[in-house]
Amino acid sequence: MKLKRWLGSVLFLIVATVSNAAGAFVGVNIGTDVTDLPSASNVVAILKSHQITHVRLYNANGHMLQALSNTGIEVIVGVTDEEILGIGESASVAAAWISKNVAAYMPSTNITAISVGSEVLTSVPNVAPVLVPAMNHLHTALVASNLNFRVKVSTPQSMDVISRPFPPSTATFNSSWNSTIYQLLQFLKNTNSSYMLNAYPYYGYTKGDGIFPIEYALFRPLSPVKQIVDPNTLFHYNSMFEAMVDATYYAIEAFNFNNIPIVVTETGWPSFGGANEPDATTKNSETYNNNLIKRVINGSGPPSQPKIAINTYLYELFNEDKRKGPISERNWGVFYANGSSVYSLSFSASNMSNANSQGSFCVAKDDADTDKLQAGLSWACGQGQANCIAIQPGRPCYSPNNVKNHASYAYNDYYQKMHNAGGTCDFDGTATTTTEDPSYGSCIYAGSANTRNGGRSSSSTALGLGPVSPVGAGLNLQVSTLQYLISFISVFFSLLLS
Repeated sequence: MKLKRWLGSVLFLIVATVSNAAGAFVGVNIGTDVTDLPSASNVVAILKSHQITHVRLYNANGHMLQALSNTGIEVIVGVTDEEILGIGESASVAAAWISKNVAAYMPSTNITAISVGSEVLTSVPNVAPVLVPAMNHLHTALVASNLNFRVKVSTPQSMDVISRPFPPSTATFNSSWNSTIYQLLQFLKNTNSSYMLNAYPYYGYTKGDGIFPIEYALFRPLSPVKQIVDPNTLFHYNSMFEAMVDATYYAIEAFNFNNIPIVVTETGWPSFGGANEPDATTKNSETYNNNLIKRVINGSGPPSQPKIAINTYLYELFNEDKRKGPISERNWGVFYANGSSVYSLSFSASNMSNANSQGSFCVAKDDADTDKLQAGLSWACGQGQANCIAIQPGRPCYSPNNVKNHASYAYNDYYQKMHNAGGTCDFDGTATTTTEDPSYGSCIYAGSANTRNGGRSSSSTALGLGPVSPVGAGLNLQVSTLQYLISFISVFFSLLLS
């Protein structure tokens, strides 16, 4: 019996390792304040039909957790605000909650995290004293169930816990929450968990009294006179979303913590609002969410943390017509209850590259100045957020090792992603477009019709699956190899256990 348990634990850890090897993703929140909410099985059918592989539930609905079993969809399960007090005051209540709402569904249901409450510090501050104790009790219960390596515990917080988010480099948490925030960050650090952030540029823009241009909120290109620059770091911020994430990283750093990744558990833009909500429009919602998807699946992080992907969950799956408050509160959904889209969303990376570039590529000019090329290359791989893994040593596009070759790859990667959003192929006069595919050998340029043989795969889905992630073109092979390994070990274990 001990051997069986040990073998099962080893297999489970391997499965967890493969899951964590996936690239950057955009998932969705599933709210339930919907008059004609589809059945759990129909909700899952909608998720599968749109290839959504990451979801967040606001509670531990048994019907949804059961329907999600054997789908592979990664699930964040929620502890409601009302449940926090009891869990925070009693380890046995926490253990019972884990047993009923997590352990009972695993491993069939792929639960990977628990979100404790929703913006507790700002929405239910009276519960704040027991927030971290509740998280500790839940983690202890996970340890007792041998699930702590697979399931992480965190708590989503709004941007309101940060006193002054701009410029990002000076951002700090509101001092009135210092004790709780410190305990929270210490817990996340000790358990290798992520900081959960709800980031809404919609509110940042509409409540900003015209301080920032709407282009900045919608990920649209900014003219030179409107560039948003942190005066302390000189980092350029191309979107309010990135600035919010970076402000949170700097606030965490102000507490002398690092290596705590941020996952954005909520963001979005309402598609309809009242007379006093003129910016809540279908066009703005479509623009924001499409540009968000493009930005996130790029796999890079904000300027201060370029190597940490900004994994994100859209708010939300359906319009919640039963929610109270302004009209916009009921119009954040990206799908109707029948599974059709509220507006056109680009679900695949191939649509974002080939369709946007219309068969053209962006490459460095033959006679371009070397210094300007180097500057353009640095910008593309940095602020431009191009995926430059393929031109690193040992990668398929590293040779020939010269600035023109590397700049061409980086320029094109940027252009394919940003062309539809207004990105140009100029780079201070060092770049030009061409209809001739610059791919060679195993070096495949983004936008190429021949993406199966190397480079960045164009078949990854934007919602849930994401691109080949920052670890580079070798990830497909890595995951494939691990999947074969799992299949082999599963058969081996089944023989031992039979």
